[in-house]
Amino acid sequence: MTLDPSYLEYPRRRAGYDHDLYPYAPLHSRPSLHWPGSKTLAVWLCVSVEWFPITPADKPFRAPGHMQTAYPDYRHYTARDYGNRVGVYRLLDAFAKAGIAASFAVNAAIAERYPTLVQDIAEAGHEIIAHSTDMNGTIASTLPREYEAALIAHSLDTLTQATGTRPRGWLSIARSQSFATADLLKEAGVEYCCDWANDELPWTFNNGLINLPLNHELSDRQILNVQQQTIDSYAEQVLDAHDWLSNEAAQSGGGRMLPLHLTPYITGLPYRMDTFERLLAELAARNNTWFARGADIIDSFGSTT
Repeated sequence: MTLDPSYLEYPRRRAGYDHDLYPYAPLHSRPSLHWPGSKTLAVWLCVSVEWFPITPADKPFRAPGHMQTAYPDYRHYTARDYGNRVGVYRLLDAFAKAGIAASFAVNAAIAERYPTLVQDIAEAGHEIIAHSTDMNGTIASTLPREYEAALIAHSLDTLTQATGTRPRGWLSIARSQSFATADLLKEAGVEYCCDWANDELPWTFNNGLINLPLNHELSDRQILNVQQQTIDSYAEQVLDAHDWLSNEAAQSGGGRMLPLHLTPYITGLPYRMDTFERLLAELAARNNTWFARGADIIDSFGSTT
């Protein structure tokens, strides 16, 4: 069947979306990416380090994982505090054993309340990206533009003051943005965000901001908390994804990316760490694996585009 040429002449008809933030670009239509050292799969570990106020804000919406029962909700509050007191250091130890550098998405409140934690992350060679002010700092289009701009500026400025390095990346709470967020991030000097999960390689907004997709389905929150699966099932799914993407990369002649979103109070529990450390070792043993921070991937992406 031949497409009627007049079908394409309608001025409002186009390939893609109901917005002008970025063009439609299916993976097979884009130039191949090649990672450093002839590696074919970039494995990107992104750890959320979050501070939950004991009383949640429901405007514009309540952050996933926030307090749930009648306040004060000490059960959920202390479980999340466990991540910053214990779990995050287990992850740091695991990364050190495997020789891995990761990205840590950090609330500004963490730098204000736990400066030694931020220092320990930075001194271990990990990248720190901005993750809003605290877990009440959610974003949606109901926020005034100037309020959202101030939230972004405070997050970036606080982490810059704490570390001496301005964050290059941004992760919104729940990966939620307003219609203005991409422009506000670009205006604030952010190079990339991680909120749009519609790909497995970086891509660029029309304003020049890069999106580094952070897969939601392979996050520890989704598999271990929401779906109530075991850490062994999680590890199996990660390895399955690694092998599939590796084969896809070999067939296409270009690199692929495997993003893994981690939460200290979820993966950092003692009955999960042994399997998690074995998973890191198995990933490292695959000779096509490139463990990369978000900034490393963006630098490589920028050099090929």
